[in-house]
Amino acid sequence: MHLYHSVQIGTLSLEGNIFLAPVAGYSDRAFRSIRIEQGANFTFTELVSSEAMIRSPAYNDNGKNNDRNPAAALLRRADNETHYGIQLFGANPDVMGKAAAMLAPWKPSVVDINAGCPVAKVVKTGAGAALMKSPAYLGRIVEAVVNSSQAYLGNVPVTVKMRSGWDAESISYRECARVAVEAGAAMITLHSRTRSQMYAGASDWTHIADLASRIPAPVAGSGDLFSPEDANRMLEETKCAAVMFARGAMGDPFIFAATRDLLTKGFYTTHGSEERIAAGFRQLLLLSADIGESAACREMRKQFCAYTRGMTCGADLRNRLVHAKTIAEYGHILGCGV
Repeated sequence: MHLYHSVQIGTLSLEGNIFLAPVAGYSDRAFRSIRIEQGANFTFTELVSSEAMIRSPAYNDNGKNNDRNPAAALLRRADNETHYGIQLFGANPDVMGKAAAMLAPWKPSVVDINAGCPVAKVVKTGAGAALMKSPAYLGRIVEAVVNSSQAYLGNVPVTVKMRSGWDAESISYRECARVAVEAGAAMITLHSRTRSQMYAGASDWTHIADLASRIPAPVAGSGDLFSPEDANRMLEETKCAAVMFARGAMGDPFIFAATRDLLTKGFYTTHGSEERIAAGFRQLLLLSADIGESAACREMRKQFCAYTRGMTCGADLRNRLVHAKTIAEYGHILGCGV
């Protein structure tokens, strides 16, 4: 099989296997839209709190009357997203099931369960990577979300994104994935680091290869994907069904098309600083339409830290952008028309 190929996730058919991960603090719909334009075959929202969903009536709306609500904004599909996944996090099976049922107005193509987030404010609640400590409990959460999908969402596939384990002494991905698939999960994404590693050190791709050989569901690989060559190597070495870019897609929306070209043609075209700046400025315009100019300008400061990384005079641009408060000021600094 060619390294670039279609993927079947339960009832969902995708034409390609180059995905955008749910990146906390980044994967709003403007960010996703730019990556879709540049070849991402599938995208996920950033993690959404199941507890917040059942507490806030703003989440139980179709989005038309609360576009400025930050919570609702996390759920909204980008205009060019034919398919997308919504990622939920939580530690209570009943709450996760209820939250999944409330996603019906947004018509997600996939509901993804976060079993990999390593940050303290998530794991201290028993969610995210803390679920790797108890495969049986993770299975209960998957079962609850699958039941809600069947009852309220038209049986869209449920997937799980997990880590290799809690720490080096508790590598649990095999058992967690087995239990999740038995409970109805249609795909497993493995970020092959432990929670204790956070984002440091090297990810162990042998875990991805091992899991891909063990379970009947497709496995997507994540971790240390920063170039098309990395994706090519992961697909070759692990035989995973798909690759999922996270930090590698920050500031570089072109990595998706470049990866597809490398996998299908053996070469790809690089994009220069001007093209990256233009893509970032377009993201600013899209985000401004969603959350307002002032909020978008504040949010895009961190995004442009990624867009300008490695550029000549990038530090100078970043120093000037932290003071920009309007789209016009961004345009003047970046040399982009408004």
